[in-house]
Amino acid sequence: MSHAPGRHGLLDLYGCDADVLRDEGRLKTVLHQAAEAAQATVLYSRFHTFGGEGGVTGVLLLAESHLTVHTWPERRYAAADIFLCGAMPAEAARLVIERELRAESSRWQSIERGEAV
Repeated sequence: MSHAPGRHGLLDLYGCDADVLRDEGRLKTVLHQAAEAAQATVLYSRFHTFGGEGGVTGVLLLAESHLTVHTWPERRYAAADIFLCGAMPAEAARLVIERELRAESSRWQSIERGEAV
């Protein structure tokens, strides 16, 4: 039996370090580390910092799909998507993001996309 074409991980992170959630450069590094941990190939990255005490939104376009992060420093909350092809180790990317954002707790949902053949 083969794997589904993709797996989409949804990660909610609570009690994160607010300074990290405001730091676009740090978040770029974190997502690149997560991509490396998942053995993914980064094709393009785009990040945007919202003004003042606002957060950051960012995406890595991967040969194998994408990683995204959206942060709310005022709530010490971040949301990340980890969408990868087949049996790639999304859990490895998840662990990097949880550790580097210093999340006190998290919620992880992993959904198969497409049908396994």
